[in-house]
Amino acid sequence: MRKMLSVSLLFLASAASANPEIVAHRGGTADAPENTLPAIKLALENKADIVWITVQLSRDGVPVLYRPADLKALTSLQGKVSQFTAEELAKADASVKWKDKGLPESLLNASIPTLKSVLMAWPDARFFIDIKSPDADPATMGNKLLNVLKETNSLNRVRVYSTEDRYMEALPADIPRFVTRSETRTRLATVSLSHECLPPSQKMDDYWYGLELNRKVEVVEKFTLGKGISPATLTWDKEAVDCFRSQGNAHLIFIGVNASEDYQKARALGAEGVLVDSPASAKSWVK
Repeated sequence: MRKMLSVSLLFLASAASANPEIVAHRGGTADAPENTLPAIKLALENKADIVWITVQLSRDGVPVLYRPADLKALTSLQGKVSQFTAEELAKADASVKWKDKGLPESLLNASIPTLKSVLMAWPDARFFIDIKSPDADPATMGNKLLNVLKETNSLNRVRVYSTEDRYMEALPADIPRFVTRSETRTRLATVSLSHECLPPSQKMDDYWYGLELNRKVEVVEKFTLGKGISPATLTWDKEAVDCFRSQGNAHLIFIGVNASEDYQKARALGAEGVLVDSPASAKSWVK
């Protein structure tokens, strides 16, 4: 209990202020090559409070920073992350898509770093770790993460997220985590569309929720002779925020906040943090 309390206090050090904390999406996807050491360094220089990073497992079971399913999407290599060792991935150029965008040399020729190297490089920074491994065994991923977090004394400054429930469900108990995305989405949809406030599925000391500020969805209505599908937008409003906060110690991180007006809406709703693509731009929103 004491360990979990210390984790929450660390993350909420500045949450008492009116401004949501700035969370740099993969280090700032609009400012530098994502999930690289230069991107993280730049995000922190641009006053990001927390850095959101994406991890997969290398062939030799090392958590490394990378998001897409294929390395050719963002690097000089081709294939899955799981086909290469961490040493081989460290030789890849993860800035190939930025060569003609006028970035300074310090932001180019970036490689794929290990999670351990990132946590050691910034021992006081806070991180949200998003599991995106398309083919890693969930239990193996959880144990590998725990080993790195223990080795770097980082359990009190990280929180784990994933769009896939299987990774969240397999996390060792010691790892701080978000409530699953599927539960967050279902509860938001229920209060938004039916005005019913569902309780959390399990008891936790703190409930951390991460979901888009505005999320496009499809509503399926079933009729006697078939069904109808219509587009809708799930959006956080006062009713939804009040619902989530009424069900325990809730902390809200709004994803996809990339304009000043959205930041101000998140601020008015009392969000603890906002996930932004450009910390360089976001620092001008904070008043």
